[in-house]
Amino acid sequence: MTQPAKLIRGLSLLDSILLLASGIIGSGIFLTAADVASNTRRPLLFLSIWIIGMVITMLACFAFAEMGAMFPEAGGQYIYLREAYGEFVAFLYGWMIFTVSVAGTIAALGAGFAEYMGKLFPALSATHVSVVIRFPGLSAGHLVNDLYTLNITREHLVALAAIAFLTMVNIVGLRKGAVLQNIAIWAKFAAIAALVIVGFILGKGSWGNYSMPLQASSPGPSLMTGIGVALIAVFWAYDGWVYITWVAGEVKDPQRNLPRSMILGLLIVGALYLAINAVYLYAMPLTDIAANGAVAQAAAVSMFSEGAARWLSLMIAVSCFGAMATAIMCGARVYYAMAEDGIFFRALAKVNPRWHTPARSLVLQGMWAGVLALSGGYNALLTYVMFMMVMSYTLTVAALFVLRRKMPDAPRPYRCAGYPLLPALYVLIGIAWSENVIVQKSTEALWGVVIVAVGIPFYIYWKRSKQPVA
Repeated sequence: MTQPAKLIRGLSLLDSILLLASGIIGSGIFLTAADVASNTRRPLLFLSIWIIGMVITMLACFAFAEMGAMFPEAGGQYIYLREAYGEFVAFLYGWMIFTVSVAGTIAALGAGFAEYMGKLFPALSATHVSVVIRFPGLSAGHLVNDLYTLNITREHLVALAAIAFLTMVNIVGLRKGAVLQNIAIWAKFAAIAALVIVGFILGKGSWGNYSMPLQASSPGPSLMTGIGVALIAVFWAYDGWVYITWVAGEVKDPQRNLPRSMILGLLIVGALYLAINAVYLYAMPLTDIAANGAVAQAAAVSMFSEGAARWLSLMIAVSCFGAMATAIMCGARVYYAMAEDGIFFRALAKVNPRWHTPARSLVLQGMWAGVLALSGGYNALLTYVMFMMVMSYTLTVAALFVLRRKMPDAPRPYRCAGYPLLPALYVLIGIAWSENVIVQKSTEALWGVVIVAVGIPFYIYWKRSKQPVA
């Protein structure tokens, strides 16, 4: 009898570090500085918040590293939640990952890639409408044939083409996907290093900006409230570090390489984030940073010239492309793990016999991401889900205590640094941050809960029809 195809462990330690860094560094670092500046309001705190965010994230990484070494399987965080709390909690997490988090991230990165490609090549911009789709609807009790219209622009087509291309690359082999992702992240590193080094050496800036607080007409939030709200943007910029756990089933020597890649990768990204925000502050005072949504472009123009904006557009497009490649590679492994457990579409549990990749999982993910890319609703969805993602991290770090009690004798090739104090500190910080979000961003928090709750009927259906994988 022919054995079913299995995933192959083909990712080295360097691949894993680069995958983690690529998953984190997308468009967030180029877009979030304005929100951070408006809430921190002081140059020192504006820079320190990136270190604070890295340290808090590192506390979670220590706990995840122990569980990753215990369960080096595809699905990562989904597996840890399942082992600690059972299938139901794990399913709700996976449901959120599929419906909004990863697919929405892929859609947003695809749209970001297309937007900045449109700046480089105006013929590809959103000003060119390729297809108009009209939907009927009721207006004042009457049927209107074109009440709703969807304009598919060339920018949409570029985003869809990028999603389809990267999905296909990942279908035809893990190594091909990893090589493409590695090329993109090295290009990203080089571009960021050039912006930082050339900016400080040759750019027109002022060290005096480091002592100029935000000038605002109205008083800002309290210090703790401001830090809490600023951390929403910071956590979003750092989000993606968990991706490496999702592909644990394909990492070589995962008991050693998973913990190393998580810790080393996060340190590298933290250093890059601090450096690039230091350049922003050198280029512009905090007041100007808070007023510019596209702060990276504004900083480049301020330090160099208008021509620098085109170069930066290419840099951001490459950054979005690389992060999208990583999200596509990693996200599909979560649905594959869920399908293996019988609580998702059963067909997704099969591995392609030729390429040894979860091809069906990749295709479904790509199709849903394409729908979100066309709908344009993913930006709001990503805002809602950030609250739920941090809640899931908090719950997973707490799972470390549950697993230490449930499985005291299980092999632990890596043990969480600072246990039990550091993971407990992360849980407390996660709870306090979540409470602050509930108060300051109650609508977003509520929608995050609603999105997860919508998955409950689907869980009941799949649980009742659960059958072994063929």
